[in-house]
Amino acid sequence: MRDAVDLRRVDVTSVMDRVSRALNVRLDRDSVIIKRRSLGAASDRSTWVRIERRPTSRIDGQGWGVEAAAVLTGVAMPTWRASTSWRGDDEAMWHADECDMVFESPVKSGGRLLAAPCLPEDWWEVLTVSLDALGAQPTTRIATPDTQVVTQGSVSATIAEAFPEAGDTSLRTWHSAHADLNWANVTGPSLSILDWEDWGLAPRGLDAATLWVDSLAVPDLAARVWAERRADLESDDGRVMALFNLAKVIAYGSNEDPLYGPARHAAKSLLG
Repeated sequence: MRDAVDLRRVDVTSVMDRVSRALNVRLDRDSVIIKRRSLGAASDRSTWVRIERRPTSRIDGQGWGVEAAAVLTGVAMPTWRASTSWRGDDEAMWHADECDMVFESPVKSGGRLLAAPCLPEDWWEVLTVSLDALGAQPTTRIATPDTQVVTQGSVSATIAEAFPEAGDTSLRTWHSAHADLNWANVTGPSLSILDWEDWGLAPRGLDAATLWVDSLAVPDLAARVWAERRADLESDDGRVMALFNLAKVIAYGSNEDPLYGPARHAAKSLLG
């Protein structure tokens, strides 16, 4: 069930004040970016502070993703510095992470990507090295794409609802994944992978499939993503992850969504 609180519609001044005191930083109020369940701001020591509100019903014992991701090596990502947490008076937990500032902008900060970004060849090389390094590192965390713990049951049910003809959707290989690898969470022209709150163990190909589906409105870009991550996407698990991400677009999209038509076409091809 979606949390009823939307941080874009509430006063977060006291929250930012508390984080400033706890981390001993001054937050630039003019730089604040507020999303439904998180907000972020630049600090006076060239870092970025991300603050997340999570209902206590969603506290699952896995820890906070950004902080836990600090153990990862060989991945292009901001360096984590410090954190603070507290329990609010509204049945929610609050957590703030301070990371090194990333000066590159997200490839697409909001909405659908409708034109190919200008990314140099070394961007793709760093992406490949980063995803390979991430996948090889162990963790006890379980990935939470769309804030939901990924399981065999949830994957099969999502696919079956959209594609009852899909057949066997058994998952065999699990490894560490970012779990929200879309164009809003990667920077360019130099790559840094942002927003690690959902990372953890996931079926092989989840990250590749997520980025591929997010690229479908730009056919050449989607083809490039597929070519770069072919080994993942053409594995048995990768095919299932592709259908899983396509199913979510088709389930919640409409003809007005630029991804809707390409997703249906891609699903037909995969199922065929």
